[in-house]
Amino acid sequence: MPHVGGDEPLVYPMPWYALYTTPRAEKKVKERLDAAEIENFLPLHLAPRQWSDRIKMVEIPLFPSYIFVNAEEHQLRALLQLYGVTRAVYHCGKPAIILDKEIKAIRKFLEKAATYAVSFTIGDDVLIACGPLKDISGKITKIGKSKMVLHLEQLATTVCVDLDKVVKK
Repeated sequence: MPHVGGDEPLVYPMPWYALYTTPRAEKKVKERLDAAEIENFLPLHLAPRQWSDRIKMVEIPLFPSYIFVNAEEHQLRALLQLYGVTRAVYHCGKPAIILDKEIKAIRKFLEKAATYAVSFTIGDDVLIACGPLKDISGKITKIGKSKMVLHLEQLATTVCVDLDKVVKK
């Protein structure tokens, strides 16, 4: 390893690579990587998801079907054997290297997003994010502790919606 004047050799950090997973297998692949003691990063964020009887905020991947691993290039072939991993992401014929500063930027973005509180005011234009009225826009006419009243001009009606089911336009 190269030396720079001192007794300590320069230490090069291992690069990050992106692995492509089968659909909706990112969390299972993360568990398998953790069990194999491979450093990995699966960026997750909260998003509303609807079931037949309820809507719930769940953690979903920021980049669907991708997980990042901190490994040597020669380890990638073994990682492709993990159940749920389909391939490594390539660029110009070589495994694509994700810079450490890019991984740090994603982490920082997720930290800021987690603490970001959206505030609504009467008169704001919003979009319904899920449910039977998904993608319908409306104007806030009243705000309560957990619900708001929206005027939906397209439907010429007023509806009551949970606060966590709308996003600002």
